Amino acid sequence: MKMAEVIQTADWKAEKHVPVIVAPESVKAGEKFVVELSVGKEIAHPNTTEHHIRSIRLYFKPDAGKFVYEVGSFEFSAHAESADGPNKGAALTEPTAHAVLKLMGSGTLLAVAYCNIHGLWESSQAIKVEA
Repeated sequence: MKMAEVIQTADWKAEKHVPVIVAPESVKAGEKFVVELSVGKEIAHPNTTEHHIRSIRLYFKPDAGKFVYEVGSFEFSAHAESADGPNKGAALTEPTAHAVLKLMGSGTLLAVAYCNIHGLWESSQAIKVEA
């Protein structure tokens, strides 16, 4: 079995599990820019002890290269669990993250989110780097 066989994809506007990538369509080479990642932007994803997003990972695949680079790994560890029972804890993490990047060449941003019940979901966004 390969990872591609278990990673699901869909339009984030219609499916609550798909990671949303918000980034510019083009940037200048070597200049910093912000990438915002989230799950549940258009359709709220449950965020409970029983059903939650545990992580989002961001990768970059340059057009001129063979390999993917891991940009960031964002773990969401508090899910309102408590000794008093589910959803009674004092902390609940929202599945949102930011990464600041510098790119030297054009390529594709790829995000993978993990839902504790529905598994892995991916999305991507092309980004052009101008000299």
